[in-house]
Amino acid sequence: MSRSLARPLELRVVSSSPASSPVPAGASPIADPSPLSLCAREPHVPADRLVAEMVPPPRFQSARFETYVPDSGQPSQGEAVEVLSGFAGTLGGAHATGSGKRRWFARKAEAKPAGPRGVYLDGGYGVGKTHLLASLWHATPAEPALKAFGTFVELTNLVGALGFQQTVQTLSGHRLLCIDEFELDDPGDTVLVSSLLGKLVDAGVALAATSNTLPGKLGEGRFAAADFMREIQGLSAHFRALRIDGEDYRHRGLPEAPPPYGDEQVTKVAYATDGASLDDFPHLLEHLAKVHPSRYGALTDGVRAVCLTGVTPVPDQSTALRLVVLADRLYDREVPVLASGVPFDRLFSEEMLNGGYRKKYFRAISRLTALARDSRKIPGAQEG
Repeated sequence: MSRSLARPLELRVVSSSPASSPVPAGASPIADPSPLSLCAREPHVPADRLVAEMVPPPRFQSARFETYVPDSGQPSQGEAVEVLSGFAGTLGGAHATGSGKRRWFARKAEAKPAGPRGVYLDGGYGVGKTHLLASLWHATPAEPALKAFGTFVELTNLVGALGFQQTVQTLSGHRLLCIDEFELDDPGDTVLVSSLLGKLVDAGVALAATSNTLPGKLGEGRFAAADFMREIQGLSAHFRALRIDGEDYRHRGLPEAPPPYGDEQVTKVAYATDGASLDDFPHLLEHLAKVHPSRYGALTDGVRAVCLTGVTPVPDQSTALRLVVLADRLYDREVPVLASGVPFDRLFSEEMLNGGYRKKYFRAISRLTALARDSRKIPGAQEG
């Protein structure tokens, strides 16, 4: 099942040509069709699309426990596969219907499920938590409409679009809710989502989650089970923590971030690649401020490669956090990124990398680096 639309996406094109994108030498602006431009797009996403899209993103559509490759030096990875496979097998039984209140009085007559009804995947970025979470979704023996998968941000966007009570009603009939990248560094939204999960647990919904770590914690970017259990307060008894050790798989035995391209080569490849976008990086950052982050996925609909000229370090934290969301959406959709300017490991300042959101920034660097490597496969990208 793909992230299909419940209603057609409304995509308004502001300009027919990329912002500040030069025509490459030797290319005719008449004979050669211009690339797409993210800066020229203003997507408007209907609320019901947010519900319809709560499935694993394209990058993880084929994710299965069988395709997860455990690191032989990290036994916890293989153990996680076994535990999650067993957990998925318990989620295909009858699901109680009706409101939480009606089920409360009927609870004494119901058989309690064996073990916790939630799992928390605890580990650093790049150890395959999202792959395992998506594998659990696919392995759960229930109709796709009875399973939901989304990031913490997507879940809060759903509450904002539908309202709290309507979100509870929409998800309470599900077998399983998977939440990727639970935002422990956002206290307000953490309380909101914890309250939502409490209602869903009462309705019999099984839960699975990953999270980031809280600011200033020793070993940040690695393990966060204690923080997660404390932040979700009364829900902690419903979760079993599965610790997953290992290094970032995107960098196992691979070189450092590839050097950036030149402006002319990026532009030339953009004009030669069907479905490529071409934008000036500072202009794209300005445009992201005008588009709600919940729409960044729609912003990239139909884009087969993102070409950026003039990449510079991001100027402030608000801009940096928007770029993190865009990087996540591009990575989910496996969209390669060709860029000129500074390497991706120089996008964020030392102050940002040492601050409260550093795990997000390191994740963005890791994912953009992987997409930069993918760009080497595009015809013409290797030419000097």
